[in-house]
Amino acid sequence: MRRRGRGERGAVTAELAMALPLLLAVTVGLVWLLSVGVAQVRVVDAAREAARAIARGEDTPTSVSLAAEAAPAAARVQVSTGAEAVVVTVSAAVDGPGGLFAFLPSVQVRSVATARLEPES
Repeated sequence: MRRRGRGERGAVTAELAMALPLLLAVTVGLVWLLSVGVAQVRVVDAAREAARAIARGEDTPTSVSLAAEAAPAAARVQVSTGAEAVVVTVSAAVDGPGGLFAFLPSVQVRSVATARLEPES
C-alpha cells in the first residue's frame, strides 16, 4: 500500500476551491442566456398577437395592450398601419445578471410582425 506524501495532502480541496467559482460563473451565464431566450420568444409572441388582432379589426389600443400582456416588462410596442398591412414592432431590454456580472450591458430583444389587413365586410 502506497501512502501519499505530505506535499499532496489537501490537493483535491485546493483544486475544488479553484474550480468552483468558474463553475458558478458558467452556471450564472447560462441562466442569463436562458432568460434572454425566453424574452425573445415573448417578444415574438407579443408582436404576432398584436399584428393578428389589428388585422382582424381590433382597435390599436386594445391590440397594444394584448402585446403588453404577452411581452416582457417595460417592452415597447410600435404599430404602423398601411393601406394593406399592419407592422408591429416589439422590443425590450434584458438586464444582465448583476453581482459580479454587473459590468455586462443589457441585451435588446426585438421582433417585427406583419399581417395583411382583412377586408371590411
